[in-house]
Amino acid sequence: MTNPEKNLGEATRVVTAGRDLKNYAGAVNPPVYHVSTIISKSVAELKAHSIREDGGDQVMTYGRRGSPTSWALENAVAELEGGYRTLAYPSGLAAIAGTLLAFLKSGDHLLMVDSVYAPTRRFCNQVLKRFGVETTYYDPQIDSGIRELLRPNTTVVFTESPGSHTFEMQDIPAIAEVAHAHGAKVLMDNTWASPLFFKPFEHGVDVSIQAGTKYIVGHSDAMLGTVTTTQECWPALSTTTWNMGQCAGPDDLYLAQRGFRTLSVRLQQHYRNGLTVGEWLRSRSEVRQVLHPALPETPGYELWKRDFLGASGLFGIELEPCSEAAVVALLDGMQIFHLGGSWGGYESLVLPTNVRKIRTATPWNFEGPLVRLHVGLESVSDLKDDLAEGFQRLHRAG
Repeated sequence: MTNPEKNLGEATRVVTAGRDLKNYAGAVNPPVYHVSTIISKSVAELKAHSIREDGGDQVMTYGRRGSPTSWALENAVAELEGGYRTLAYPSGLAAIAGTLLAFLKSGDHLLMVDSVYAPTRRFCNQVLKRFGVETTYYDPQIDSGIRELLRPNTTVVFTESPGSHTFEMQDIPAIAEVAHAHGAKVLMDNTWASPLFFKPFEHGVDVSIQAGTKYIVGHSDAMLGTVTTTQECWPALSTTTWNMGQCAGPDDLYLAQRGFRTLSVRLQQHYRNGLTVGEWLRSRSEVRQVLHPALPETPGYELWKRDFLGASGLFGIELEPCSEAAVVALLDGMQIFHLGGSWGGYESLVLPTNVRKIRTATPWNFEGPLVRLHVGLESVSDLKDDLAEGFQRLHRAG
């Protein structure tokens, strides 16, 4: 589902994609459909509904198979990402799990990037393993060298760029070229960049996954996941998803629609604020390195510059070696950066991280503690002041 107006600017398409102003009595936003049962007008129509499998015509047949509320968001995401179709899920992890189950079967081998989102790793280790799928974790910076890890039964290569917590950049086109030559599908978690700052299907990705809870919703008030595919991959995804009964709730879909319409302005501000705070952190003596792909001299910067159109507000810092008590003192007194495990909303968040225990392919060799920051939409001067006061507490704690 793509907009026929090919020349519309990106910001315009964020506002217009997926909307149909001819319906809903002229309402700007498609209404919320709270629906399960769909009444058929005749036995013939009832039979037609019962055999409709692909959902391609977007006709309501049953609540979990979609409604104008879900299609408005799904069509908009598909258009912005450049894929064929999108399905919405009740969470980002549900989207990841549903996608992996759609493209893997017992006896298959999965190549999973070692810097992946931790719940994805748990799903592989605890669920896919039980179903007879073997997972090998690979160095996120392996690029075309991934061919050495491919096996005859490798059917999926999973990517995430930049990586969670450590923010390594991956050469997605190089990985995709090798994977496709082998006959494997390339899946990508595209949450960090969103459809605005990375176009997955232009770089060889077959299936793009987002935790819509983050930037699509944008207001920390709804759970959502999205998966967008090529036309070739759509039947496997849609059939598996519907067979598993996966669907997102109408109110969360509506909140995601509303958040999506301001994505372009929010992401630009997150981008600017994040870069400004990241550059300032580079000047602080307490910071050993800033893990922000869009900052020059950061590892992976050239890949970011080549393939990405912007950066979000999420990045990490490695502190100079210090005690755990000092890190606690830094974080506990924050007034604007609040402790929270999610991100992507308008608010700034901070989180201590430790990947030593979970990385298996390539240990992250850092000397000081890691801290993840999500820079929100607040005044940058206030954010700097909050961090500066935190560093003072860190010094006092010793």
